[in-house]
Amino acid sequence: MTITYQVADGLYINMTNRCSNSCEFCVRDQQDAVGDTDSLWLEREPTREEMWENIRSRGDLSVYSEIVFCGYGEPTERLDDMLWLCGKLKAAGAPPIRVNTNGHASLIAGRDVTPELEGLVDTLSVSLNTPDSDEYMRLCRPVFGCKTYGALLDFAARAKEHVPNVVLSAVEGTTDIEACRRVAESVGIPLRVRSRIQ
Repeated sequence: MTITYQVADGLYINMTNRCSNSCEFCVRDQQDAVGDTDSLWLEREPTREEMWENIRSRGDLSVYSEIVFCGYGEPTERLDDMLWLCGKLKAAGAPPIRVNTNGHASLIAGRDVTPELEGLVDTLSVSLNTPDSDEYMRLCRPVFGCKTYGALLDFAARAKEHVPNVVLSAVEGTTDIEACRRVAESVGIPLRVRSRIQ
C-alpha cells in the first residue's frame, strides 16, 4: 500500500481514495500510479500513525523541496488527520507543505475550515478546473451539486487570510485556460496551469 511517493523532488502523501468530485480528466481513471510507485490505489485508509511512520521511514525530509498532500483522493476528506500530520511535519522541521485540493473542504466538513489551516499549510492549490459552474458540473461532477463552484471560490478567497500562498489551478488541455485566468483574477488569486500529475 503506497502512502508516500516521490514526484521530481517533492514527497507526496496519499491519504485516501475518496473524492467529492469525479472529474472526467482525472489521472486515476487513466493509470494506476504516478511518480516512483506502482499503484496509488489504497487497500484501506491508513491510520494517521501509519502515515507518520511511513513519512519518517523516508529519512531526512530536508532532501525534498516540499511535502505535498496529493494522492488518488481528496486529502481534506480526512481533514483532522491531514492537519495532525501537518503539525507533526512542522514540529520535525519539514520543508514547506502544499495541499492540492478540490476546494470542497468546508462543504465536506459543514463549516468554514480555513482558519484551521493557519500555521500548518504553506501553499494551498485549489483546483478551479473550469471557468464557470455549468462546465464544472459537466466535467467534475461534484457530489455537492450546483453550489460547489461558488463554494470552492469562497473557500479559496477565505483561505488567503490564513495560508501564505493560495493558487487556483486548471489542467492544461482540458478547458479554456484564459477564461479560468480571468476568474482567478476576479478573486485576486493567481492561476497555475498544471499537468495532470501535479
